Amino acid sequence: MCAIAGILGSTAGDRELQKKMLGTMTRRGPDESGVMEGEGIALLHARLSVIDPVGGRQPMELTYGGVRYTMVYNGELYNTPELRRELENLGHRFRGHSDTEVLLHSYAQWGSDCLRRLNGIFAFGVWEREPGRLFLARDRIGVKPLFYTFRQGQFLFASEIKTLLAHPAVPPRVDAQGVAEVMLLGPGRTPGCGVFRGILELEPGCCGYFDGTVFRTERYWRLEDREHRESFKETKEHVRYLVTDAIQRQLVSDVPVCTFLSGGLDSSLISSVAARHLGDGQLTTFSVDYRDNDKYFTPGKFQPTSDPDFIRIMAKYLGSDHHWVVLDTVELADGLYEAVRARDLPGMADVDSSLLLFCERIKEKATVALSGECADEIFGGYPWYRDPEVRARAGFPWAQSTAWRASFLAEPYRRGLDPEEYVFSRYEATCRESRVLPGAGAQERRMKEMVNLNFRWFMQTLLDRKDRMSMWSGLEVRVPFCDYRIAEYLYGVPWEFKDWQGYEKGLLRCAMEDYLPQEVLWRKKSPYPKTHNPAYLAEVSRRLREVLARKDSPLLQIADRHALEDLLTAQYPWPWYGQLMNTAQTIAYMLQVNYWMQEYQVELV
Repeated sequence: MCAIAGILGSTAGDRELQKKMLGTMTRRGPDESGVMEGEGIALLHARLSVIDPVGGRQPMELTYGGVRYTMVYNGELYNTPELRRELENLGHRFRGHSDTEVLLHSYAQWGSDCLRRLNGIFAFGVWEREPGRLFLARDRIGVKPLFYTFRQGQFLFASEIKTLLAHPAVPPRVDAQGVAEVMLLGPGRTPGCGVFRGILELEPGCCGYFDGTVFRTERYWRLEDREHRESFKETKEHVRYLVTDAIQRQLVSDVPVCTFLSGGLDSSLISSVAARHLGDGQLTTFSVDYRDNDKYFTPGKFQPTSDPDFIRIMAKYLGSDHHWVVLDTVELADGLYEAVRARDLPGMADVDSSLLLFCERIKEKATVALSGECADEIFGGYPWYRDPEVRARAGFPWAQSTAWRASFLAEPYRRGLDPEEYVFSRYEATCRESRVLPGAGAQERRMKEMVNLNFRWFMQTLLDRKDRMSMWSGLEVRVPFCDYRIAEYLYGVPWEFKDWQGYEKGLLRCAMEDYLPQEVLWRKKSPYPKTHNPAYLAEVSRRLREVLARKDSPLLQIADRHALEDLLTAQYPWPWYGQLMNTAQTIAYMLQVNYWMQEYQVELV
């Protein structure tokens, strides 16, 4: 994986500016960097070497059919061998074995149509010298990020917001819409919104050309409903093939590979398939836990069982080289601020910082890891899929507390915004765009809407988290359940199959039943582990009191002091976001907002 950026305009040849922007990219790409400079254009690349360290250097150039192409690319292709063979049959010749070279030749051969042939995670830009145009594309699911802006006659793009903000034409300004994104939707974001004024994100499954004047984008992929004609047995076999094939493809690497292991269904399945594929004793696994969690864990609706016992069962079952990472309260709280610098925005509080610290430790032993994100969105594992009351209620099911969120807005923003309309209009628009076959029953239609809502919103928050927290330490984390073939196929599978015999992700469990011990296979869903130590709540509360004690704290420009003080003394029955962001995490989120405004010198406009 890597970081990419580009400058099209009068400052493209500014070497100091190039150096400054590259300096923001080194954590994503610590191994080497490169620049392609032409008339009015500079393409920047910082590399994390995973495949073909010599032959995969970037920016990469190719002259084909009389056109000179230069590409910068962040990602990984999982069908490289098939593409390479097809291109060789068409007369293409390769110097190395990197997926970068295969991608560049694919674009030279098929243009934007190459995107429909790619199986992978990617964000890339290609400069076509002779027509003088830039092509940008992002993978179907949105695993790899790509932001852009058009300022003062210059078009800029980058893997992360911080790289764009390093350009003098891009001040860190946030308007009322940006405040609404942070306070009413955060840590989620409206698709395509970069929060800072004028910064946009190329949406998943989209691409576009910049011709020097206008950036014209189009959607090349979306979830489409299909008639499902397979029996449950055939569906189960189909799922088994797709899941095992996706995992095996994503084990390809020229550097050490490991897996996350939480003891839950998804990470355990990935680890089990990987262990069988690699052979006895070759798999390394990592788990995260928290100081004194065994002492303070209390079963709840969303987290009925603690992870460690199941992790030990799986580590023994796999015979893996297993490693524990145990995090303490203070480092978890300190990590909140580093997580903001990694994400460029307030995030999922200690759910972010714990992953950042976890990845930092893993990087000491491995460069590539596989993780279980996105199975719940695709197979219907979240509680809101399966609770009829929540399912029937209009609004984003992971954040049904808009009135409470709005109470935190400072008075000028409360007057100037219509919080309910701001949030609900986005929910309704996503429901309307959900593709459902004519004649589908009410339940099936609603479940398709739920999948699309999760796909377009909640899953993107988790993918942002996964990408930024891992790449902050130069660790590439792959997500096999984000293989687009799995998403496409499962979208058309009826809900009664996914929820087989009334069990969450029943289809996935039945399809993969011989890969896991019974107690793990049928373990009730448990989310990403978080700290239950009351010392954490005490620590973040102390820090928020310090923020409130300072009259110049930037948080107080957008948040109501009385609501923040009330947050320190009350326990609310609903989470801020998802299943994990309860009172302690809501307090921590406000700390992140304050730090973000201060560290990024946010200018409110």
